[in-house]
Amino acid sequence: MGISSIKIPDVGEGVAEVELVEWHVKVGDIVKEDDILAAVMTDKATVEIPCLFDGKILSLGGALGDTLVVGAELLTIEHDGASSGAVEAQVNVVASDAPEEPDEPEAAEEKPASDNAPKPVIQPAPAAKAPEGGNARAPRPEGQPPLAAPSVRARAREAGIDLRQVAGSGPAGRILNNDLDAVFEAGSGPQTSTSRRREGSEEIRIIGLRRKIADRMALANARIPHITVIEEIDVTAVEDLRAVMNAGRGDKSKLTVLPFVSAALCRAIADHPEMNAHFDDEAGIVTRHAPVHIGIATMTDGGLVVPVLRHAESHAPFAAASEIARLAEAARTGKATRDELAGSTITITSLGPLGAVATTPIINHPEVAILGVNKMAMRPMWDGSQFVPRKMMNVSASFDHRVIDGWDAATFVALIKRLLENPAMMFMEDEA
Repeated sequence: MGISSIKIPDVGEGVAEVELVEWHVKVGDIVKEDDILAAVMTDKATVEIPCLFDGKILSLGGALGDTLVVGAELLTIEHDGASSGAVEAQVNVVASDAPEEPDEPEAAEEKPASDNAPKPVIQPAPAAKAPEGGNARAPRPEGQPPLAAPSVRARAREAGIDLRQVAGSGPAGRILNNDLDAVFEAGSGPQTSTSRRREGSEEIRIIGLRRKIADRMALANARIPHITVIEEIDVTAVEDLRAVMNAGRGDKSKLTVLPFVSAALCRAIADHPEMNAHFDDEAGIVTRHAPVHIGIATMTDGGLVVPVLRHAESHAPFAAASEIARLAEAARTGKATRDELAGSTITITSLGPLGAVATTPIINHPEVAILGVNKMAMRPMWDGSQFVPRKMMNVSASFDHRVIDGWDAATFVALIKRLLENPAMMFMEDEA
């Protein structure tokens, strides 16, 4: 039997260190050649490290979230054959999680920790006392639902009693109020609502893509003085146009609001090229870009990812809708390429139906502007003589105040409002 040390491989592109984000084995595991041992994340991709031998894992070289330099020991393994000392593992690129992370006003939803993430340490609340005495209190067989009237269930729920632990004296074992009384008299209740209080806490280490996102957000928030402009937009005309354009398409893909927002953004940038730019604050240089590459902030199971709609200025609405849908699906399934996740010049972020009334989007550094789309709702609007129902939607746009003045920011947002309220103007060549 030999013992070998498997090293962190050279993943190329000048990467000197990686973050350990997943262990697929533990000490003592029996593994076969090509079994996946671990996953590590670079600044541009996640790679899996397969095993080189059939054997037994003897030791691990780090904990999740640790940063390991290329060439460091990943693990040691006992295997048939002579010891081969230290060997460099191979790699499989599994996702281009380019941390081209941008914006995001607020987390839309909490994501469950990865199965391989460090398990939280939870201080459990004291278990409720098991029923004692009186009526026979044998636990109900597993899988057998307790029989009880709604009033009994409500009373047990209020008292914090698990009916599966209460034997029923009624027909077919039905649980009666008398059975609950017996439980209370035996000393296990009644309990007040305070019995539902939870105790303890948990610590979750931020690793992998979540840490990349955190780093990007901290960088953007620390270095960019934001100014945010919020505007209310009447999108009734856009919705009417969208309904007409979607009519009769059958199973073909249909337009959402996003392609119209993209078109309005591109049209507005034609008059305000300063918004489609990067700011190198160390060199003191603003670079304005001719093509409009729109980052579309997309929520995935792994966190926020921003695929890029390239040359958005050249897309007709249905083409834009199709490409946005394709990119979003690629991002959610981890199949987006590195090029599809990099190179945005301005970003749109939307929380969809959870879009809230207003948000404070964080700019995707080094961009200088981001457009947040808020929730659409029917609201009563005054037309000068009466209130009429209109479909309204707010947008919340943030700007780098070092290079974008408040007046210009407000003018830009006002133009987007004008375009969305008069959608025909988005497709005119003349100035809006």
